[in-house]
Amino acid sequence: MQIETPKRFDFRLEVPLNARPRSGLRPRAGSHRQAVMKLSFLSGRQPDAEQAGERLRARYGHHHPDKADAIVAVGGDGFMLEVLRDQFRTNIPVYGLNQGTVGFLMNRYAEEDLIERIETAETAIIHPLTMAAHCKDGRVVHELAINEISLYRQTRQSARLRLSVNGKTRMETLICDGALLATPAGSTAYNLSAHGPILPLTAELLTLTPISAFRPRRWKGALLPHDAQVDFEVIDPIHRPVSAVADNVEVRDVVRVEARADQSLTLNLLFDQGQSLDERILREQFEY
Repeated sequence: MQIETPKRFDFRLEVPLNARPRSGLRPRAGSHRQAVMKLSFLSGRQPDAEQAGERLRARYGHHHPDKADAIVAVGGDGFMLEVLRDQFRTNIPVYGLNQGTVGFLMNRYAEEDLIERIETAETAIIHPLTMAAHCKDGRVVHELAINEISLYRQTRQSARLRLSVNGKTRMETLICDGALLATPAGSTAYNLSAHGPILPLTAELLTLTPISAFRPRRWKGALLPHDAQVDFEVIDPIHRPVSAVADNVEVRDVVRVEARADQSLTLNLLFDQGQSLDERILREQFEY
C-alpha cells in the first residue's frame, strides 16, 4: 500500500465529496451554500460496536454506502480492514470510530460533533497490495491487502520458499516459519512483530520480512521499491504445506503467490486532526 501526501476534504461544496451525483441532495440557500453530508454507518459484530452503530444511525441518519459522502466504520482494526477492502473501487472516504482493542486505524470513539470531525479530518490516500494465490488444486485466488501479504507453514514442518523479485530469483531457499510483504502502513503491524523495519508513510517502499528464519539464519529481509512484484514459490508443498494470508483472509495449500502494489486502486482514510496515520507511525518509532 502506498500513501500519498495527506490532504483535507472540504464538505462545504455544491456537490458531494466524491463528485458523484446524489439523488435528494439539497444545498442550503445563501451565498455560501453547504451540501448536506450523507453518512453510512457500518458496525462490527461485537455487541459494543453494534449498539454504538445503532445510536449513531439514530442521531445522524444512515444512507446506503453507495449513496454516502463518507462511511463511518464502528469497530476494531480487523473490521476496518474488511470495510476498506470493500470500498477500494468506490473512492468513498472511510472514517473509523474505535470500538475494538488497539484501534491503530481508528479514531477515538465519541458521538458528539461527528460531522465537524469528519469535515476537518486529515486524509491518507491508500493503494493496496494485490495477491494472486495459486493453490494445489489449480484454483487461483485473488485478494487485496492493506497491511501485508503473509505466508505461513501449515504443519510442524518448516516452510521452504523460493523468493523472486521482478522475475529474478533472489533467494533460492528460505527455510522459515513464513515470510511477509508489508506496506508502509502495515509495517507497524505483524511486520514489526517479526522484527521488520518501520517505514515512513511517504517512503515509496515495501518491506519483505522473514518470519522466524532458520536458514539463512542471519537474513533480516529486504526493502523493495513500491512497484516491485514479489513471487513466493513453495518448495515441496506436499510435505511442507503453506497458507497465504492477505490481511485476515486466508488461502490454504498454496504452491505460488504473486504479490504487488496496485496503484490503480485508491482509498481515502480519514483521521482526526493531529492524529494522522503518518503521525501514528512516526510515534511508534519512539515508544517503548
